[in-house]
Amino acid sequence: MANSFNLPFARDLRYRLEYAGLRFLIGLVRLFPVDLAGNVSAKIWRLIAPHNRRHKRALANLQRAFPEKTPEERERIARAAWENLGRVMVETMNIDRILKDPGRLHVTNGHWIARYKDKMGPALIVTMHMGNWELGMWPVMLAGVNPAGVYRQVKNPYVDRYLRAQREALYPGGLFGRGRAAGQDETQKTARLIMDYVRQGGRLGFISDLYDANGIEVPFFGRPAKSMPIAAMIARRVGARIWIGRCVRIGNRACFDVNVNELRIPRTNNQAEDIRSITAAIQRYFEVWIRETPEQFMWSNRRWS
Repeated sequence: MANSFNLPFARDLRYRLEYAGLRFLIGLVRLFPVDLAGNVSAKIWRLIAPHNRRHKRALANLQRAFPEKTPEERERIARAAWENLGRVMVETMNIDRILKDPGRLHVTNGHWIARYKDKMGPALIVTMHMGNWELGMWPVMLAGVNPAGVYRQVKNPYVDRYLRAQREALYPGGLFGRGRAAGQDETQKTARLIMDYVRQGGRLGFISDLYDANGIEVPFFGRPAKSMPIAAMIARRVGARIWIGRCVRIGNRACFDVNVNELRIPRTNNQAEDIRSITAAIQRYFEVWIRETPEQFMWSNRRWS
């Protein structure tokens, strides 16, 4: 079989073996009903994940966010969050099945998006790591808007290509890669591409709840947190709308409520302050939603310095 990515033989072989292992696991998972496989995965993650170093980060983040809670309460939330992640992993392998089952997805406040279908203009759909965040784009898809997305590239190119293909139903407008696998020059190129894409009337979705070393410090759970300003920058500069979305799991099944709200974009004579204000407003939305269902948020990600 030809080397599709012009890699050194040893590295290509390793990547192919990793990819084969992933496809075997996916095939095994898909032998079972989605909810059954999700429950099994959730229990495994709940048992194993607390022994991972990222569990300490999750607890540290929870202590910053909820100092009023007891250590036992924060431990319970962290373990529940690992359970949710275990379910997300299975659901990612079954995205096609979930999307074909209308009973699994309910959209709150999404009906009005259809009113903008033919007159929307450029738009940004900003989500966070809650519930199953991959499904946060679903209301926009229902409106026939055909959004594109920004995703974190995987170092293994065979796995990356497969994951991109799995997301095509949610991002028919295409995917822009970013992250370490892309390299700094490629990431900067991606930033220019997505700016141009939205400027030309495109609709773009991405996750905006992570720590950004080059970001803007805004309050998050009462503490300054360097936050991603890219949504605010694009919206302010090209006149795009911003919709903030979340996906909340209903019960312990692959059933979700997707909620979308439009964010007002200030346009004063001070562009820098407008960008800061928009970024802070996004994080305020996230904080309110996280407080409602903290066990569905991914606390293991870096959020504060």
